[in-house]
Amino acid sequence: QIDYTGTEPSSPCNKCLNVSWDSTPPCTCIINFTLEHSFESNVFMYYGLSNFYQNHRRYVKSRDDSQLNGDNSSLLNPSKECEPYRTNEDKPIAPCGAIANSMFNDTLELYRIDNGTEISITLIKKGIAWWTDKNVKFRNPTGDGNNLTALFQGTTKPVNWPKAVYMLDMEPDNNGFINEDFIVWMRTAALPTFRKLYRLIERKNNLQPTLQAGKYFLNITYNYPVHSFDGRKRMILSTISWMGGKNPFLGIAYITVGSICFFLGVVLLIIHHKYGNRNTSADIPN
Repeated sequence: QIDYTGTEPSSPCNKCLNVSWDSTPPCTCIINFTLEHSFESNVFMYYGLSNFYQNHRRYVKSRDDSQLNGDNSSLLNPSKECEPYRTNEDKPIAPCGAIANSMFNDTLELYRIDNGTEISITLIKKGIAWWTDKNVKFRNPTGDGNNLTALFQGTTKPVNWPKAVYMLDMEPDNNGFINEDFIVWMRTAALPTFRKLYRLIERKNNLQPTLQAGKYFLNITYNYPVHSFDGRKRMILSTISWMGGKNPFLGIAYITVGSICFFLGVVLLIIHHKYGNRNTSADIPN
């Protein structure tokens, strides 16, 4: 994983540390790194955030699921749960709420250096969201035609967004409320340190690894401010085996619970051995 927060003075991203949501032009930085081992199978690129409490009660409730499901009445009259990100300049916000307003918007590009030549790694932006989210929970508004600009007419963008929701992507099946980057962000994390799937890197053939060992660099468009709440940002490359992906949380949880159960078992065994054979029945006189 690559930490590109930029808090260290020597970091190439230090110049972007105090970036704001609406900084123009955007700040860019490059992080060089080396892969010691090749990635043989499909690779998953994640972005990770630390000290970001997506599990806060008010934050989790700050959304309108009816609006996100394409309900036209909720589009123009969002739920009061979205306050204070329900309206802006007397126009309803689409999508409303604190979750949408704080959507991650850094741009990450990966390059391999081969004999001094920069080779762009193809990053796939579709297929990163859950099928049920993409096809059931999130739908665009309906109306005459498929012109999203017209369908979202009368609404305004979230306060911290640089552009409207119908301008998230040029491809119609990945734009508006069904944009997969947006859908992934809207599924809130349970812990303050988390990662979310950003892109896929598919293996092209069986003769070469997906990512060869060697030198790479990450080109970052640094839009997302985290310094104000002492947060950190990182990029993670991961792959899966027949046992699934790397998830240290489950292993740590199993070991912790198992250790507690073992300790309690030993304590109860000692108590039973010490006090279990006592005859507590009183003698009844004739």
